[in-house]
Amino acid sequence: QVQLVESGGGLVQAGGSLRLSCAASGRRWSSYGMGWFCQAAGKEREFVAAINWIGSRTEYADPVKGRFTISRDNDKNLLYLQMSSLEPEDTAVYYCAGRTDSNYGSTDRAKYNYWGQGTQVTVSS
Repeated sequence: QVQLVESGGGLVQAGGSLRLSCAASGRRWSSYGMGWFCQAAGKEREFVAAINWIGSRTEYADPVKGRFTISRDNDKNLLYLQMSSLEPEDTAVYYCAGRTDSNYGSTDRAKYNYWGQGTQVTVSS
């Protein structure tokens, strides 16, 4: 069974940090591109970060550049999102996503065919 399961969300004060994890199972995820997206209340799901299969190429949405870092540990089938200097505007449900048609991640959510259930991140001011 293919599964992506996020963890690590929570409540943090502005300026704080969180590390999200995504445990992948059921497929050879080390061969595929993966990404993180977020969805704030009343808004569409938006791109946050993407990574290729070996972690050598990453992309970030402009609002998180320099604050968030995406990484992966293929030996453990884990995807990470290190979030620093958090702002109230970062409050959202964060989803990890995987695409099995490419080694590369994408900024386009339509390219991903597997999604986790999401983890809530709330940043207080």
